[in-house]
Amino acid sequence: VQLQASGGGLVQAGGSLRLSCAASGRTFSSYVLGWFRQAPGKEREFVAVISWSGGTTYYLDSVKGRFTISRDNAKNTVYLQMNSLKQEDTAVYYCAATKVISSSRLEYDYWGQGTQVTVSS
Repeated sequence: VQLQASGGGLVQAGGSLRLSCAASGRTFSSYVLGWFRQAPGKEREFVAVISWSGGTTYYLDSVKGRFTISRDNAKNTVYLQMNSLKQEDTAVYYCAATKVISSSRLEYDYWGQGTQVTVSS
C-alpha cells in the first residue's frame, strides 16, 4: 500500500483544515488507517485511527470533539477533519496503514510522506 497525504497548510487558531490520504492498491479496504503527528523536537504521536469498515474510531484525548477521522473505501481515501485548531496542533501529520486497530506507531506497516499543519495565533 502506498499512501499520499495532502491538505496541510497555514491556518489561524480556531480555524479548520481537512487532511486527505490517498492510497494505492486494491486491498485498501482491508487496512486499518491511522493519523499520527510529529511536532519539532517531539516524538511522533497517535492522533486517530479508523477500522476497515469505518465503524470503529479512536482519538487522542486532546483532539476528541475537534477532529474526525473518516474513510471512503470506494475512493481509497482516509480523511482527518480538524476543527477548532490550536497552536499545539502544529505538526507534520502522517497517515499510516496497519492490519490491527492500534495507537502504537510500531504496529503500522505503511506510511505516507507527511503534510505540514501550522496553526498561528
